[in-house]
Amino acid sequence: MKNILSKTYIGLSKIFLRIPVSQEKIKQNQHQLLKRRLRRASEQLENNTIEISLAVINDLEQIAHSHPQYHWIIVDILTTFVRKNAPYIPQKKVTSNLSTKIRVDIQAALTVIAKRDANKDPVNGQLDLSFTDMRGANLKGANLQQTNLYQANLAGANLYQANLAGAILSAANLEGANLYLANLEGAILSAANLERANLSEANLHRASLYLASLRGAILNNAIFDGANLRETKFSK
Repeated sequence: MKNILSKTYIGLSKIFLRIPVSQEKIKQNQHQLLKRRLRRASEQLENNTIEISLAVINDLEQIAHSHPQYHWIIVDILTTFVRKNAPYIPQKKVTSNLSTKIRVDIQAALTVIAKRDANKDPVNGQLDLSFTDMRGANLKGANLQQTNLYQANLAGANLYQANLAGAILSAANLEGANLYLANLEGAILSAANLERANLSEANLHRASLYLASLRGAILNNAIFDGANLRETKFSK
């Protein structure tokens, strides 16, 4: 009888010991599946139709919501997509038409980036949207704090109430952009083009506007205390 009970106990022990291993295996399989899914998504964003790109971007957004551990990987995939598909165009080749429409899949990627949960960003993580052509983009309320936007073309973009605190906007083109109530505290706007931009009630506390052009800009109630205005051009 003791031998039977002993064998039964050993058998049950083996079953219970296998349960956590099995659960761990499920997690590993899910992890591998998601990694393959992300690799596939990244590949599908290369040289594909706008319709497929939109579907992939939507899928990536859902993964980011459901699996926060992949949040920054997905943000990196999307910023890379924008840089590759909306590269900077030299000013000589750009028309002055501020009503330029941004490609819908580029806008979709920017929307996901802009409304992401920034609390899930890694410490010292920086979005890289430098050398991009985002003319006419809708970035209303976007969280672009500390973002690298060096030499980005944001002419005519809607940045109403956008958070651009500490952003790098050196040599960026913000001509005619809507920056009403935008937070540009500590932003670097050296040699930036802000001509005819709406900066009403924008916060430019301690921002660097060295050599920037604000000709024709709307500056009603804009905050410039502590800003570097050395050689900033204000005259029309």
